[in-house]
Amino acid sequence: MKALLALEDGFVLEGRSFTGPGEAGGEVIFNTGMTGYQEILTDPSYAGQMVCMTYPLIGNYGITKEDMESGKVHCAALIVKECCKTPSNWRSVESLPEYLKRHGVLGVEGIDTRALTRHIRINGAMRGLISTQELDPAKLVERARQLPSMEGQNLVEGVAPQSPYAWDGEKPVPVTLTDGEYAWPGTGPRVVVYDFGIKWNILRLLSEQGFDLLVVPPLFTAEQVAKVKADGVFLSNGPGDPATLKEEIAQITKLVDMLPVAGICLGHQLLGHALGGTTSKLKFGHHGCNHPVKDLTTGRIEISSQNHGFCVELQSDDVEITHMNLNDNTVEGIAHKTKKVISVQHHPEACPGPNDSHYFFRRFRDMMQEGAGA
Repeated sequence: MKALLALEDGFVLEGRSFTGPGEAGGEVIFNTGMTGYQEILTDPSYAGQMVCMTYPLIGNYGITKEDMESGKVHCAALIVKECCKTPSNWRSVESLPEYLKRHGVLGVEGIDTRALTRHIRINGAMRGLISTQELDPAKLVERARQLPSMEGQNLVEGVAPQSPYAWDGEKPVPVTLTDGEYAWPGTGPRVVVYDFGIKWNILRLLSEQGFDLLVVPPLFTAEQVAKVKADGVFLSNGPGDPATLKEEIAQITKLVDMLPVAGICLGHQLLGHALGGTTSKLKFGHHGCNHPVKDLTTGRIEISSQNHGFCVELQSDDVEITHMNLNDNTVEGIAHKTKKVISVQHHPEACPGPNDSHYFFRRFRDMMQEGAGA
């Protein structure tokens, strides 16, 4: 079925839908990962975006139960050069087209993904529309220009939970707070995890460190954190413009004076705001599993998985840069000089992808233990 992709600047490409008729719109970005399409699809951080995969063949190992990063598909559409309809993988339970159809997400193949990636690389990520119904390029371009820009969008409210839950090792489990208090089931350090659109592998790796986890909605207050008697706070990844989350930033500003706090991706950006910094939009973002980052605290170079369209700009002498992106010298990690606060912009929990940054979770545990002994 013929499909057109139109960008707001008038760039148009033709392909075909492999999921049936439909339309989708959002910010068009590219991801350089050769694998990981299922994790990308189920990562809530991709909400509001149409993802172009630069690797030419996608779908060859199908969809597996073990590789979910959330309970649903969050990106607006998937754009590939060629989609494999008959996967070969003993763990596969369905094909990529079947999976996207089941979740009502448009998939398009036959697009010149090299040309699209090069166009975005030169001109920047931009709004776009894909349609199998409106095949007039001029009309589709005009409609793309009417879409909201990623800057100024609060997308967290569309992916975050409405109530607290626990993690049983495989899936979220609803919990009840009695008079604001929580009966922690385990004996490990108690961590309140803010879910702004969390990837499940973050919860898996936090659990591996021995933490007892209570996952809460974005507007869970600092006073509520104190009432559940937490030992530390973790801020997750998530979609959209961090500058729009004013109430969340206000609570984080309180939390960094109360407990050890760590953050990843959006959590890192929100910490940047809470510590007096700002965020700015990157030209085309960092999306893929092959980005070099230098840990300035050790001098080591690590290959990281990344997915963000904004970066932190520090404005306080009390905060130091701990990690730097070696492609464009943007900030990849920060730490407060006197408070128990650390964060990274990249994804140390990346799955699939490099494991170079897994130490971040151990570093958070060690920081909490130092805080407990102070």
